[in-house]
Amino acid sequence: MKICIPVEGLQGLAERLYGHFGSSPYFLIYDTETKEFKTIENRNEHHIHGACQPTGLLQDENISAVLTTGMGRNALLKLNALGIKIYLLKNDEYETITVEKAINLFNEGKCIELTSDFACNGHGEHHHHGH
Repeated sequence: MKICIPVEGLQGLAERLYGHFGSSPYFLIYDTETKEFKTIENRNEHHIHGACQPTGLLQDENISAVLTTGMGRNALLKLNALGIKIYLLKNDEYETITVEKAINLFNEGKCIELTSDFACNGHGEHHHHGH
């Protein structure tokens, strides 16, 4: 399975995670089966907040999950709609999380899966979905 991690630069597994998914300069795509990875540039970096998200990019890459320390509600809903799961890394325990650390935490089941109920809904928008 392929996971996407927002990162600050091009140092691969040693690179630090970028704090906000949508405005991340780069994304590292990691394949949990082959242990291979590649870093791609986020061409939507300078977007109006919440307006444009790198979801098309992830669809093209066949991503199954995203590991992040923070994500806005719009991005979360869009990714969930594509069948991509979002896993939140709790940032308080580590000052900076490297990609390698993030992947280890994911493999150990120490990430929290984010659902639309949980995302940063500090905008007073409570949507009750009747599925």
